Amino acid sequence: MRHLIVPGLLCLFILGASGCTKPVEIIAHRGASYIAPENTLASVKLGWEKDSDVEVDVYLTKDHKIVAIHDKNTKRTAVTDVNVAEMTAEELRKLDVGSFKSDQYAGEKIPFLADIIETIPDGRKLYIEIKCGQEILPYLRELLADSGNMSQIIIIGFDLETVTMSKQIIDVPTYWLKGTEKTDQTEEWIPHDPQLAQTAKDRGLDGLDVHYAGVTREFADAVKASGLKLYVWTVDEPEEAIRLTRLGVDGITTNRPGWLREQLKDDMPAWRSVAGK
Repeated sequence: MRHLIVPGLLCLFILGASGCTKPVEIIAHRGASYIAPENTLASVKLGWEKDSDVEVDVYLTKDHKIVAIHDKNTKRTAVTDVNVAEMTAEELRKLDVGSFKSDQYAGEKIPFLADIIETIPDGRKLYIEIKCGQEILPYLRELLADSGNMSQIIIIGFDLETVTMSKQIIDVPTYWLKGTEKTDQTEEWIPHDPQLAQTAKDRGLDGLDVHYAGVTREFADAVKASGLKLYVWTVDEPEEAIRLTRLGVDGITTNRPGWLREQLKDDMPAWRSVAGK
């Protein structure tokens, strides 16, 4: 027992000097979207192949189906520009949302969330970002309950009222997304307010998922002191990932999950993914 305690104390001491690091979760942003078209089955499956968890965005269609897409319309990812909420799932599924990335992915369709959930490997988690409002929640609750994968689901979203309601009716970890902006005078990123942690806790949420540039030592310490989880988005630079890991974040969302992990292995011997890869 003594041999186990001494190294543990040593690690705690070194951690204070930014030496030891805890395992940090790597989450593929909209799937492995640097390579494959975002929010498609291709990008999701590639994210799993990169030994990462995966994040996708969801909207509710006119006929109350839940599909994965980031924008409220298809202008950016499909040739035809339509509003998601005004179309049926069948109509949306006729669109090509792969060709905008490359010819290799021509014919990729907007996927149903149900189909994405079926691809989750053992030991992995799917982050579902709600992009619309509370109208999606009854359908999302039913879908998740029927899936049998509730233990592998996390819900995130920017709208505080929506994620608060989601947490109340869907019993899965739920995090509040927050962005940040730059000051007009200096163009420097504005730090996140440590009070955000208390707001999230008062709402019964499990954590915060924030824009990486606003994370300071003060903010990270406040979130940890509150007992909440702290996740960051979207980080594609190894130097920034190292800084955030040393601040104690629980997870990093990135467009390049496999590549970022490889970069970190060279700079941080203690680096490990959740899966130990």
